Amino acid sequence: MLKVVLLIALSIFSVSVLLLLIRVIKGPTAPDRIIAMDTIGINLLSIMALLSILLKTRAFMGAVLLFGMLSFIGTVAYSRFIERGIVIDYDDNR
Repeated sequence: MLKVVLLIALSIFSVSVLLLLIRVIKGPTAPDRIIAMDTIGINLLSIMALLSILLKTRAFMGAVLLFGMLSFIGTVAYSRFIERGIVIDYDDNR
């Protein structure tokens, strides 16, 4: 029963990622694209965690943690770029 539920959840997350890819490509504004890419990252984390449960291994958990941190940093950097036009702000008045 658990295997069936996991497979259904995997298929739902996969369809969600495909629909979000359409939003990334067609998105009318840059913030829409940023939110869609962040949601894709969260869904990929969920897919990796579900695969880890399905395969009964902990091998993916380190990758889930690392990918989560990289996804968050990427979203923050891209949002800051959209807002300010620059990611790293160097202060010349030191």
